[in-house]
Amino acid sequence: MLLWNYILCIRTDPGHVPDNWAPDTHAEGYEVKKLTGKPRYCRMCEKPKPPRAHHCRSCKRCVLRMDHHCPWINNCVGHFNYGHFIRFLFYVDLACSYHLAMISTRLYKSLTPQSWHEMPSHIELVFLVLNYVACVPVLMLVGGFSLYHFYLLGGNCTTIEGWEKDKVATMVRRGKIRAIKFPYNLGFRRNIEAVLGPNIWLWCCPTRTPGTGLKYQLADGDDAEMPWPPQDPDLNTQNKLMLPDSPWTYDNESVNPLLQPSNSQLREAAVRRRRSRQQGVSAVAPYHPDYKGEEDGYSSSTSFDEQPRIRRGSEGYEVRPVNREEMLQQYVHVLDEEPGKYIRYIPEPDTDSESEDGLPFSQYPTDTPNSTQSR
Repeated sequence: MLLWNYILCIRTDPGHVPDNWAPDTHAEGYEVKKLTGKPRYCRMCEKPKPPRAHHCRSCKRCVLRMDHHCPWINNCVGHFNYGHFIRFLFYVDLACSYHLAMISTRLYKSLTPQSWHEMPSHIELVFLVLNYVACVPVLMLVGGFSLYHFYLLGGNCTTIEGWEKDKVATMVRRGKIRAIKFPYNLGFRRNIEAVLGPNIWLWCCPTRTPGTGLKYQLADGDDAEMPWPPQDPDLNTQNKLMLPDSPWTYDNESVNPLLQPSNSQLREAAVRRRRSRQQGVSAVAPYHPDYKGEEDGYSSSTSFDEQPRIRRGSEGYEVRPVNREEMLQQYVHVLDEEPGKYIRYIPEPDTDSESEDGLPFSQYPTDTPNSTQSR
């Protein structure tokens, strides 16, 4: 029976969502999303999700009444093989208990022998120790695991739903929500019948789980109509998205001046401009349209005609020549402006030694009537 149920756990499909299945929204017993109130939908499978179904990352599909993915059977434990899994755990406990009782009886007789043929040999003592080493840890580990699943079976609950019940109990204990009854708890006897079948004499025999796995009977009461699991009210208030009336972030439909730039270069440039304003130095170059002269409290001493930058090296100092065009492009990039937007002003050469006609003043004719007439 142990091996039979183990093979059935491996080979039985736990249940999947049919291709053309859709929930009946006019009937009771279908689950809805906690945020939208609409029927559940799996974005990975792109299908509607039945109640108590969950998406398995290992199987890459939604499993009906999913309990967990078991690596020891390389399969999910779901609606159609959960009964085989429960029977497999029961027969593991039964077989290990019987095994432990047998070797314990043999060891007891070997300690109090009444005849010479009851004395164990050295090889038998070695195998008794090996049997204890193999049996006792398995019985303790699988026994504790099976007790937990027997408890879930009595409450018609899965492992995932057990975690949800713990979260709900924590919220009730902290006073966030009122106590809510688990909607699928039908009573101890009916909970076991929902998994192992209505015939009590066949509970230990491999049988098919009743139902289709697409709909489950709900318990009586007003709590059964509420969505499960209930959502934490603190998360609703914290994560609630409030969109402004205007598409802009400020009241006057402009950019909020309190927003700080996320780019590191823009943030450093803003800090430099703020410090220069505090020190009474203009933050922009003289040819910039936003430049203000000394009458506004700024000094025009700031320019790009600074000393060449010096980089300290391991063997001395390296003096790099200053490229005014490159510095201009870097400044435009810091201001996040388009290259070529501002035209650089280049003054005309001085014309003190030349006249309007292009002649030197030494050759310019004197202001006489004759010269005037000749001109």
